[in-house]
Amino acid sequence: MDMIPVTLTIAGSDSGGGAGIQADIKTFQELGTFGTSILTAVTAQNTLGVHAVQPIECNIVTAQLDAVLSDFPVGAAKTGMLFSAGIIKAVAETLHHYPSFPLVIDPVMIAKGGTSLLHQSAIDALKECLLPSAAVLTPNIPEAEALTGMSIHTLSDMERAANRLLECGTHAIVVKGGHRKVTDFAEDLFISRDGERFLLRTKRIDTKDTHGTGCTFAAAITAELAKGRSISEAVIAAKYFIQAAIEDGISLGNGHGPTNHAAIRLRGDESRGVELIERP
Repeated sequence: MDMIPVTLTIAGSDSGGGAGIQADIKTFQELGTFGTSILTAVTAQNTLGVHAVQPIECNIVTAQLDAVLSDFPVGAAKTGMLFSAGIIKAVAETLHHYPSFPLVIDPVMIAKGGTSLLHQSAIDALKECLLPSAAVLTPNIPEAEALTGMSIHTLSDMERAANRLLECGTHAIVVKGGHRKVTDFAEDLFISRDGERFLLRTKRIDTKDTHGTGCTFAAAITAELAKGRSISEAVIAAKYFIQAAIEDGISLGNGHGPTNHAAIRLRGDESRGVELIERP
């Protein structure tokens, strides 16, 4: 029997189960990998928002990392909510002591309800300590604006921001365009240091149940990388996964509800309307 690929998430807990560590592990499981986890913060959270946050001490974050990485053959990892510069530096320093694997960085900064999940002082630490070792960076438009200091309104703006972030050292970037509500489509821009670039265009789904979409998308990329797919293949497969999860919503809670992590397994990815557009 072949060994199951091992994935790792370094993120915060969402007590509502739609985002963070919980969403990541559900995604890892659905995509046929064994999920391990490093907790960076505990949140009191539901579909209506984040009500309290308690960060984990840096030495406990480091101890979790040492425990997992000294025992499990991690094939790929992702970061989500890292909260502080201290935690970011602890994660980066600890990862440096172990064999490298693809790292997906979802630069979680603000929750759906507007609560800040990344201190301003941590943005520089993220760019300095983690982006140079990242295989993929997956910011949405507000996150890309915070990381670059520029305003993003058009596809050309997205491309300029992506190129600016590639200069930080990350191998590839996906700028998620869901916040650009000027069309009936959502467009995500992929650019790599190898010169590969394309758009992933999907129909916009009329739903409020989008809690955890960024976490889930990044976790799906991580799972596909752990299974041996190339970065671009992993991003495309992850797009099918998150599109299905949004389309087949489960309507829980009174606010921004969770997506359906089981959608691909239950109905497949046929006719999901993910259009790949090559960019010159």
